[in-house]
Amino acid sequence: MKKMLSKKEIKIVLEKLEGKFPDAKAELDFTNSFELLIATILSAQCTDVQVNKTTSVLFEELKTPQDYIKLSEEELGKRIRSCGFYKTKSKNILETCRLLIENYGGEVPNTMEDLVTLPGVGRKTANVVLSNAFNTPAIAVDTHVFRVSNRIGLANSTNVLDTEKDLMDNIEREMWSKAHHLLIFHGRRICKARKPLCTICPITDYCFYYKKEVKQ
Repeated sequence: MKKMLSKKEIKIVLEKLEGKFPDAKAELDFTNSFELLIATILSAQCTDVQVNKTTSVLFEELKTPQDYIKLSEEELGKRIRSCGFYKTKSKNILETCRLLIENYGGEVPNTMEDLVTLPGVGRKTANVVLSNAFNTPAIAVDTHVFRVSNRIGLANSTNVLDTEKDLMDNIEREMWSKAHHLLIFHGRRICKARKPLCTICPITDYCFYYKKEVKQ
């Protein structure tokens, strides 16, 4: 039994998802690359909705790395407590801001190699920033993208890095960023973790999960 859809089938799947979610885009609120970086660090193990509630206040007060490093970890922690894991996130954000000032003139770097040197920034966060702040084609594999892409058959991997590689191999480069948003929208609204809504899904004709687990 084949493990992944063909590139032609994957292209059709993405076209159908784009028809279903024509407005798919980043759901974190930001106005520049620095705000996106902070918001994405805060989004670990936290919903975008909660992050947006927090940053709507946070970004009014703190606008630059220089603003953040005036605070202690405890002071910043109080401001981001609602996002969870606030002690670790506070420490990482402050250290990231120091490194941005020391190494990058206070600006967010625009390469994967530089971004992943920042505390709290892994490949997923770096790809989110590259894609949404710098318009660099990238596929950030979060929990939704990982689940959905392997469930459907766009990837066939047991870890995030290999899933990213599968998606990059199977999807045209100019569609990477769009595909990322489409898969997230699909995962949040239809292809949910515990109980996917297969009865309203536009891609059941192609989905491995549906054919194996649902359709009898």
